[in-house]
Amino acid sequence: MQKIKEFFNTKTKSVRVKLILTMTLMLTFMIIFLILANRFMIEKYYMSSKKDNLLKAYQTINKYLSSSQLSDTKIELELEKIAINNNFSIVITDENNMSIYSSNKDYKEYMIGGERGNEKIDKGKIAYHKDNTYILEMKDMKNGITFLMLISKMDNGEGIYIRMPVSSITENAKISNQFLYRIGAITLIISGVLAYILSKRFTKPILEISAIANKMSNLDFSQKYRIKDTDDEIDNLGKSINVMSDKLEETITKLQKNNSELEKDIEKKSKIDEMRKQFISDVSHELKTPIALIQGYAEGLIENVNTDEENRKFYAEVILDEANKMDTMVKQLLELMKLEHGGRVFHDHSFDLLELIKEDIRKYRVLLEENKIEVRISTKDPINVYADEIFIEQVVNNYLSNAIKNIEEVDGKKYITVKTKKLSNHKVRVYVFNTGKPISKENLTKIWTRFYKEDTSRNREMGGTGIGLSVVKAIMENYHNEYGVNNKDNGVEFYFDINLTK
Repeated sequence: MQKIKEFFNTKTKSVRVKLILTMTLMLTFMIIFLILANRFMIEKYYMSSKKDNLLKAYQTINKYLSSSQLSDTKIELELEKIAINNNFSIVITDENNMSIYSSNKDYKEYMIGGERGNEKIDKGKIAYHKDNTYILEMKDMKNGITFLMLISKMDNGEGIYIRMPVSSITENAKISNQFLYRIGAITLIISGVLAYILSKRFTKPILEISAIANKMSNLDFSQKYRIKDTDDEIDNLGKSINVMSDKLEETITKLQKNNSELEKDIEKKSKIDEMRKQFISDVSHELKTPIALIQGYAEGLIENVNTDEENRKFYAEVILDEANKMDTMVKQLLELMKLEHGGRVFHDHSFDLLELIKEDIRKYRVLLEENKIEVRISTKDPINVYADEIFIEQVVNNYLSNAIKNIEEVDGKKYITVKTKKLSNHKVRVYVFNTGKPISKENLTKIWTRFYKEDTSRNREMGGTGIGLSVVKAIMENYHNEYGVNNKDNGVEFYFDINLTK
């Protein structure tokens, strides 16, 4: 029941349904009005029309008889014409109420009856009275005929009787109403069909405009109104909807573009603020130890804790070494911040990866010889890759320095192995292995965090800052390439991927 009610509520809100109902109701009202008018007013109108005809005939006859220019023969012809054309029975009497003219001799005695005309007034219902003119509504009891009788005195003193039969208007009105019922029912059916067809024609463009407006409210401007060149109000409305759609689409596109640029600016500013806060936090945290060392050794020099030259030189070397480490750390930290927050532009080009690896190893030659570390390169053929050579050099350099800092002798051997493996036609993977202790399982992910050092004392001794692997992570994530570390039986193996083509 509720669904039916909702259905009808929805349908009655439709413009098309309202238009059909309005047209049908208007036509129904008009038919009902005609039926009521026919039933209650037509009889009065009919009788009034007949009385007017009698009065007009009386006036015409009075005019003829008062005119001296017309002959008696001419007057009789005109009276006969009036009687025939209007179905009148006319009797004219002299001053003694004796008949001097009768259009129908059968009615002469009935109309006059040998009595004065004014004595017949009480025998019928007075329908009209003015001066000496009466119109009586009478009925012939013998044959049941209803008629109107005009009785009057003319200007020449002669009396006139005009009789006009009238049909039963009540019966005629009843027949007319039955006819109107049938015609009204047929008219309602036909008008309902026509209203349905016409309403569809009128409401179709309105529904189309409504659908376009609904899509516009959802910021969909793809649909346009089809102009029909009818140049009516609906067509003009459709043109206006199309213009408004185009302007809204253009305006919203501009707003979205400006909003996107604003979001980028806000995001950029947010990243800069975040980078600044992170940089200050990291620097303030990591510089505590070197600053404390510098401060301590500087105070020692000032207070002459050690008077001999060799100790003073040692103090100065410690201060210089810590200052250099601080400088290196700050530079690496700035570089890391820029990589992590999109502040670096990568200039990719093709270069030989094998030559870059060999050059990096040559830079560590003295340190490798001092620590008696063997470096093995399993790749011999040139490998042309596509990337920014400077950043890939940082990755290789950080892996090599990390391997040197953490290398240990295993089974009487201490070496670093660099090898490559082609993953596909687009990528190659580089491995850097060093002998030594494996990384604990819980630290396999922590080593990529900035400033994380599994062995603090050794890393400080070898000059590490704990930022190198974080730089590797940032560079690889910029390239969307994989990187990682795996524990092996006799050491640790780091790896990263690089693109072979653009």
